[in-house]
Amino acid sequence: MQGDPRALAALVEQLGFTWNKPELLTIALTHTSYANERKQRQEHNQRLEFLGDAVLELVVSDYLYNTYPDYPEGVLTKIRAASVCEPSLAAVARRLNLGQCLAMGKGEEKSGGRERPAALADAFEALTGAIYLDQGFTRARAFVLQQLKDTIDHYAAQGGQHGDFKSELQEWIQQYTQQELHYTLLKEEGPDHNKVFTAGVSIGGQVWGVGQGKTKKEAEQEAAHEALIKLRDQGAWKGLKK
Repeated sequence: MQGDPRALAALVEQLGFTWNKPELLTIALTHTSYANERKQRQEHNQRLEFLGDAVLELVVSDYLYNTYPDYPEGVLTKIRAASVCEPSLAAVARRLNLGQCLAMGKGEEKSGGRERPAALADAFEALTGAIYLDQGFTRARAFVLQQLKDTIDHYAAQGGQHGDFKSELQEWIQQYTQQELHYTLLKEEGPDHNKVFTAGVSIGGQVWGVGQGKTKKEAEQEAAHEALIKLRDQGAWKGLKK
């Protein structure tokens, strides 16, 4: 199914530039499942995802190298890895509402694909690749840093270390609100020897993060990670009621 045209229009407006080749945006927002359902040949976003991944790594590496000259290579690597991991990119994609912009196969959509962290992270990488091809590196760099700078700086302040996201989220909740924190198992897929769990975390009844993992605990950790990114973003925690 095609993405929501209103969400797409909002995304174009938020990006703030005119596309030279609008078809690049279309490809970036075409999930493989949609292409597979079409009878005629339909290009999907995996190649752009590959390119965008490289652009992301270069932009974040360049920013870290120049902004934190006292950090050794090992610490910089840890900060970069945490900043561009799936939960970090999925959180940004949710903020941009990329899930609703995606053209996606009916089966994938019905199984919750528009909220799947992997699909969202891939869409953000593909969008980055498309912006790079259409607008050049300078514009792509500005876009990436606009979306990820706060996350990068947060992990840099921790020296690249991150541990128990669930405990960290609990501390945030205790500091800013008295609302209840609750984890929910949303989905369990795959055979017994290779299951994938999807968990969500809600605060006061509102879902703030969704994560996947090979165990329920891992999925909850990833959900907490995404929630923390969203809460840190532009003071979003201020919207939580005491």
